[in-house]
Amino acid sequence: MSKHFSHIDHQNRPQMVDVSDKNQTKRIATAQTTVILPDEVKAALNESEIQSKKGPVFHTAIIAGVMAAKKTHELIPFCHPLGLENCQIEVTTTADKNLTIQCTCEVYGKTGVEMEALTGASVAALTIYDMCKALSHNIIIGETKLLKKSGGKSNFSTP
Repeated sequence: MSKHFSHIDHQNRPQMVDVSDKNQTKRIATAQTTVILPDEVKAALNESEIQSKKGPVFHTAIIAGVMAAKKTHELIPFCHPLGLENCQIEVTTTADKNLTIQCTCEVYGKTGVEMEALTGASVAALTIYDMCKALSHNIIIGETKLLKKSGGKSNFSTP
């Protein structure tokens, strides 16, 4: 069986994937985004949190990431609307005071939650950028990647 783009029909037109015949299963996906902070922002880190005039940066980023994961179908064409049953975002400070954001989404449904996890991690990173840009515009939102997924036709995990 050869692989093909699932969102293109036999006449090369864009399409939503038909999941009507798929079985419902518990589907879980975890994605990660890295944020590289310049020294000015690292200096503002206090016990793994940054306080800004807009509020606590990490807590706000977590809320924004969850909200974005829930609205992924409104942002990405052809994503199915999902009633996420769980979305957890964790912001951790690395040894060199950069950040790792992980988003794990869960649903019992017919389609996976990879896009929701990727969106949640990405928007959390963008929120950190927005809330810290007054200190420096040299914040780098680095790699965003899927770490693992389970529950569909195939499971995936990065080595």
